[in-house]
Amino acid sequence: MKLFYTTLLAISIGLLTGLYSTADAQDRYSGTELGIILGEPTGISAKFWQSDRTAIDAALAWSFGRNESVHLHADYLIHNWMDVEDGSLAIYYGLGARALFANNSRFGARIPVGLQYIFPATRLGMFFEVAPTFDLVPETKFGVNGGIGVRVFL
Repeated sequence: MKLFYTTLLAISIGLLTGLYSTADAQDRYSGTELGIILGEPTGISAKFWQSDRTAIDAALAWSFGRNESVHLHADYLIHNWMDVEDGSLAIYYGLGARALFANNSRFGARIPVGLQYIFPATRLGMFFEVAPTFDLVPETKFGVNGGIGVRVFL
């Protein structure tokens, strides 16, 4: 829980100070990232860059909540790049959909907010996100997803 509050504070400070800049194209090796996400859910994570500011991310994962299930989500993300000495750091937010496949399958929306750091002179990126969820089918229900992950640029 301490990590959640620390990240929330970092996001708030970044938004308030407005230290955004445009990331250089050479900061990324390709438009595709593949890796893992640990948390709720835990599994495989992919990200497909559309431009320097926009991307689509997706995950195929296992949800360890009360009703264990296969979790599938896809989000459209907007990135705001911050000035940092080394590497690239972005605050991102977006909107997406998710499906949980189990005895009581569910479908709904996600609103992810997170941080992504791309390490200098490597193909590695690390991210942390929190995503409030709003299930619509079979019933209306609120929840939260969150995790930390690492992906490599292909």
